[in-house]
Amino acid sequence: MRILVIEDDLEAAAYLVRGLRESGHIVDHAGDGEEGLTLGLSSPYDVMIVDRMLPKRDGLSVVTTLRAEGVTTPVLILSALGEVDDRIMGLKAGGDDYLTKPYAFAELLARIEVLVRRSNPDQVRTRLQVSDLEVDLLARKVVRAGQEIDLQPREFRLLEYLMKHAGQVVTRTMLLENVWEYHFDPQTNVIDVHISRLRAKIDKNFKQPLLHTVRGAGYSLRAAD
Repeated sequence: MRILVIEDDLEAAAYLVRGLRESGHIVDHAGDGEEGLTLGLSSPYDVMIVDRMLPKRDGLSVVTTLRAEGVTTPVLILSALGEVDDRIMGLKAGGDDYLTKPYAFAELLARIEVLVRRSNPDQVRTRLQVSDLEVDLLARKVVRAGQEIDLQPREFRLLEYLMKHAGQVVTRTMLLENVWEYHFDPQTNVIDVHISRLRAKIDKNFKQPLLHTVRGAGYSLRAAD
């Protein structure tokens, strides 16, 4: 998922962004309400996480303006203000959910999944499958032919992207932008290294290869023709 985090506390933002990225999500961060509103209006997101107390423009104002401009992206409001009246204000401003600080990160992840599932019931897939390779996105579990495969976070993110584009040719640029969040070529062999590691885990001990190199184009995850 693509997530926008609007949080001015740099330490809290770093913790949240790091955790979301390690969970396989693409994350943008805004440090104040004005920047957050600009990003929210100009870029498509699956969900936004908005701190209530922000400089330049408070979180409720950000959400109210987004809704007035027709943005329907699900919003989870984070706040240290946890009284009933505070939560009601947040929901009336246009928030879809309200989570008080401090919070358990696992609960935040679960709330995000619920919000996205509610807003796009036909688009959210939590299980992916290509041939006998299966991925459970919620449990972060990979199984091939009944055998569980242990992947590192970046390998999991790479596999998830390839499986969501199964049968298609995925270019190096697509991988750099969507898996590594690079919008430039770092001139390294990082993709080759991770593709090699992933192939060794999902193909090496199995009869049918699924991860294919398309010369001069990129990679494709598919069953053999």
